[in-house]
Amino acid sequence: MSDSRVWLSTGTSAGIGQALVKEVIAVGERVAAITRKASSVSELSAAYPSDKLLVVEYDVGNPSQSAEALFDKVHKHFGRIDVVVNNAGYGLNGVVEGTSDEDARYQFEVNFWGAVRISREAVKYFRENGIPAGRIINVSSVGGFIGNPTLAFYSASKFALEGFGEALHKELPPEWNVKVITVQPGGVRTEWAKSNMIDRPLPPAYDAPDSPANKMRELYKTDQAMGDATKLSRALITISREANPPLRLPLGGDSQWLVLNKLNEIKKDVEKWNELTLSSVADDADPLFFKKLNTVIGQQS
Repeated sequence: MSDSRVWLSTGTSAGIGQALVKEVIAVGERVAAITRKASSVSELSAAYPSDKLLVVEYDVGNPSQSAEALFDKVHKHFGRIDVVVNNAGYGLNGVVEGTSDEDARYQFEVNFWGAVRISREAVKYFRENGIPAGRIINVSSVGGFIGNPTLAFYSASKFALEGFGEALHKELPPEWNVKVITVQPGGVRTEWAKSNMIDRPLPPAYDAPDSPANKMRELYKTDQAMGDATKLSRALITISREANPPLRLPLGGDSQWLVLNKLNEIKKDVEKWNELTLSSVADDADPLFFKKLNTVIGQQS
């Protein structure tokens, strides 16, 4: 047990995060469960001994809290950290016109900046401690690849997280063997859409029964999610062990279908508007630029 991997995961009070804690321990590894309030994971604390589970109070949405102190505490307890999971997040449901700047900024503070602060510290920790195969797993969403009505700021925060994760992965020297993986769950059978979704009233102009906003909200009220939190957690464990994991991984049949459908739509648009796209190329553009571009970034994914 003392040589087993150690996970640090945020957002462990319910849903995917709590299922992940249980599955990590079930495979003989250890985990630091990060949560805003320790009382929210009291059942976990009662179920597992301290050599398997450490509960740490930390608010990812509070920039004044120290990520370095968090990592120090986990390291002192377990002696190592191998896998970091940015799972904390919530949904902000409201049309753009009906959402305040304050609400939108806090959505980013939790879903994006919280993960950035944890990831920055994780890279430093992996490098300075010589962790042989450090892994950062960012739990995004299919909403981080596809925007939908009433979820503009949620999707924006997840789009940002995905772009950040891709760039971070590509800027890390290969010899460090630190991999950044973005997973894109679809609907998962948890209480997320009920207890972890903040709804803002629809302005009258958007409140017709058949409006895109109301249709989307009705969809969220149905209990037809395809994903299972325990199975999803097992997928995270599997991908964390891969020597060359994918940069992005849809999780769930709905997520996979939606991602493939959007990729097909993008491809059609690119091909349809090819002539207009290339009309903006300078007459003296370097024909070898694409090879240079591929040398720098194309082979780092």
